[in-house]
Amino acid sequence: MRERQAEQAGVGERLEERARELTRRVGLLGAGPDLGDQLPGGVERRRGLLVAHGPQEYMRVYDPVPGMRIEIICTGDEVLTGRIVNTNFAYISQKLEDVGLSVRWETTVGDDRESLLCAFQLAGARADAVIVNGGLGPTVDDLSQAVAAQAARVELSLNDAWLGRMEDFFRRRSRVMPPNNTKQAMLPVTAEVIDNPIGTACGFALDIGRARFFFTPGVPRELRRMLEEQIIPRLLAKSGLQTTIRLKRFHSYGLGESHVDTLLAGVDALVPDGSVKLGFRAHYPQLETKLTVRGRDVDDVRAKLGPVEREVRKRLGNFILAEDDQTLEGVVLAELARREASLATVETFTGGQIAARIAHLPGAEKVFRRGVVGRALAEIGAAVGLAGAVPAGELTRETAEAVARAARAATGATHALAVLVDLDEGPDRIELGGTICLAIATERETASRRSRILGGREWVRLGAVELGLDCLRRQLQGLPVYERTDFEKT
Repeated sequence: MRERQAEQAGVGERLEERARELTRRVGLLGAGPDLGDQLPGGVERRRGLLVAHGPQEYMRVYDPVPGMRIEIICTGDEVLTGRIVNTNFAYISQKLEDVGLSVRWETTVGDDRESLLCAFQLAGARADAVIVNGGLGPTVDDLSQAVAAQAARVELSLNDAWLGRMEDFFRRRSRVMPPNNTKQAMLPVTAEVIDNPIGTACGFALDIGRARFFFTPGVPRELRRMLEEQIIPRLLAKSGLQTTIRLKRFHSYGLGESHVDTLLAGVDALVPDGSVKLGFRAHYPQLETKLTVRGRDVDDVRAKLGPVEREVRKRLGNFILAEDDQTLEGVVLAELARREASLATVETFTGGQIAARIAHLPGAEKVFRRGVVGRALAEIGAAVGLAGAVPAGELTRETAEAVARAARAATGATHALAVLVDLDEGPDRIELGGTICLAIATERETASRRSRILGGREWVRLGAVELGLDCLRRQLQGLPVYERTDFEKT
């Protein structure tokens, strides 16, 4: 076993040496696809890649695709072991994609000096830019500054300006700065400070190997501010992407990703120069459709986006529930506020989630009257003034209509939304489903619909919340409340 491990280690060392040799011979970015006979021994072209071989495995050494190579390194034992979900990586990668920058590698490393050093050295050899997330805190397991200095072969030094910033940060909050926070002002001497306006972790950038490294805090809100305001502009300048970029987003409910992909086939070809890119991000129950548009300037981008945007609206139609930074609940609240209307909600299995989506929004205090929650229909009926009048047995649209009308009368709201769910019996399972009967009552009319969703308890709950809010949006916008969705089962 030891001999086998030693052999494998030797293979790895030889592969790394071939990678270094190839880097010296052709350059990771300077060479094009026509390298002819200049490949080092043991390296061949395979499917557009240059591959260095070992006895039973191979590693990618050079990918002759133009563009800046970006790597993201996420640090922390809690991330590596799965104790927390790595949402920071998803956010960074998505934001980079939105501006036309592609991530080539993602590495997760625990709080270990040797592992971090290896990760930094490897990234410094193969990438042009590296974003490191985490490890900038004041505790003993926060190692990013020290290991970065080691990898760059420079010393750590106290940054007096940042130390003063931290002391002011604590002073404004009437707190005394703990001594160990001084560690956060220890930076590699060659580092460029990247400001963190809302925290004590000092971001910084420096060169390691051939790559520019950007170090960011693990606190999501601090990372996001730093990424959007400071790091992305630096990356765009480094990449040479000086074009104007616009990201247009459409949010929909009721159509699956493959269905929308089929519906929108060819829309990006309406701009034949390839400057419009169509993409999707599915996060049930919603789907985000993205158009990334490049142009010389703002006017050029607008001219390109216009016809594509109109075609997307035409093809997706009533299923578009919000755009860009809008949310479904925000659209509903805005429609109600515009009418000086008010809302009451009645929920069973969704447990108040519809009310929670609306009630916390700015301005909801003028619109949202009351939310009624109960699992038993008898309790729901009693709460809205229908004691003894809610029929037992199978859940129907008529029951939902009666509950919605009673809730509107009881609360004085102009609109009442009732979303009642009859969940299948038995343990949670993929084929478990729920029957949803919902109704929207106004002074003039009551609209209702029935839906059947399969997929487990959480799937049904999420679908029922979204369906209820979306039907309310449709009613407010004068659209048909019923249009069959891809998630329903007859």
